[in-house]
Amino acid sequence: MSTTGGNQPHLKRVLGRWDLVLLFVVAVFNLNVVPSIAANGGVTVWLWLIALLLFFWPQGIAVVELAHRYPGEGGVYLWAKEVFGDFHGFLSGWCYWTNNMLYVPTVMLYFVGVSVFALGPGHAALADDKTFAMIASFALLTFLTLLNIIGLGVGKWLNNVGAIGTFIAAAVLVGLGVTVWSRFGTTVTASEFHIPADPKFVLNSFGVICFGLVGLELASVMGDEIRDPRKTLPGAVAWGGLVSGVLYVGATLTLLVAIGKNDISVLQGIVQGVSQMAAKAGVGWIIAPFAVMLSLSIAGIGSAWMGGSARIPFVAGLDSYMPAAMGRVHPKYSTPHVALIVQGMVSLILIALNFTLSGGVQEAFQKMLSAAVVLQQVPFLYVFAALLKFSLRGRMQGARYGRGTLLFAGVAGLVTTTLAIIVAFFPAKQITSLWRYEVSMFGITFGFIALAVFFFYGYGRLKTPEPVATGPGQASAQAGERVRP
Repeated sequence: MSTTGGNQPHLKRVLGRWDLVLLFVVAVFNLNVVPSIAANGGVTVWLWLIALLLFFWPQGIAVVELAHRYPGEGGVYLWAKEVFGDFHGFLSGWCYWTNNMLYVPTVMLYFVGVSVFALGPGHAALADDKTFAMIASFALLTFLTLLNIIGLGVGKWLNNVGAIGTFIAAAVLVGLGVTVWSRFGTTVTASEFHIPADPKFVLNSFGVICFGLVGLELASVMGDEIRDPRKTLPGAVAWGGLVSGVLYVGATLTLLVAIGKNDISVLQGIVQGVSQMAAKAGVGWIIAPFAVMLSLSIAGIGSAWMGGSARIPFVAGLDSYMPAAMGRVHPKYSTPHVALIVQGMVSLILIALNFTLSGGVQEAFQKMLSAAVVLQQVPFLYVFAALLKFSLRGRMQGARYGRGTLLFAGVAGLVTTTLAIIVAFFPAKQITSLWRYEVSMFGITFGFIALAVFFFYGYGRLKTPEPVATGPGQASAQAGERVRP
């Protein structure tokens, strides 16, 4: 392990341009959220287009602009800290990290729902077996934690394989959809694309859509591990974003054509659609290899988000807003192993609690996903507010974009993000108890925010103040003192 600036840990630069493009695809294009969205019908296609224009495009502008102004490890944590102050930076990073403690378990559940198809159609019912789903989720979560401790130099290959698996799975899904549609037509009518009389379930899906489009900022969270980030990041954001947007809309339309909104399972919807279309097209043999490829894609998604989000408590540990152990790196692998282990353990606890308190596997999946949506969007309130601040009264020297572009991105992104948070509190149709859903949503949200306040003000007092130089030639920082990331 090498160090810079005294004793601050230094992470290895191992991510190149195509590593980033593949990372964006595997992080942004998550097939696991598509079934829960498509289950609300064709109207969700319009919601995709609105979110791509008013949330995803502004997000890309924000990531490039903020990474250009504030390069380095930490991403949303570092940006909010530099623009709005220490507490806001910590709260932004905390919500970004803790949302993944809820989201990663949903990835584990989706992995279980898909991987059982690789064992043959007779084993599909295992996905709804709580005991099997819990054990399999625990095993995968432990494996991904160990892989990320070994390091991004190794872990990135699972991310890359996962991205390739995503491409292949999406290509098979859409290809079968086009084949079935051209041969047999579809039962989907124009009315499917109209706003329903009772839109409350559709509202929840808009929050999930915005959640699904998050991920372009992930590489900036690992800014110190990118080779030549100023040159590499903008092109990777553009390519990764374009591919992900096209794949999302195509996958949603395909599920609607193949299955219909009333028959889509939120855990097995993708393989369910492929199974039905493959049977019609006479290529039933493709189901098992497709399930294997999609399982690799899902494992890559889990690995990417675990590795990226763990950098937040790592930087917070260096700043002494969390226990100093969070800022440690592994002596052999140079990775934030303590943060990864803590993150994995909390995710394990949340999986167990949600299985215990929910009526079934699909309800547990939907509840954790909605809570993750709320926490994930909080950092983007800061991200888009920063663009507004720059456009209205910030300095523009050295900026990547003009004031008009930053103003549009800031306003559009801030309004859309606020709306996504609000609609996440509307229950999805898989929820069986409204009051339990609302209590858990408010409890999780305010509980995690309360913990953020506790850690910031509890451990913030331990932060060593930076001494001020009193004369020419006097060092502004003494040996052994931590430097700001």
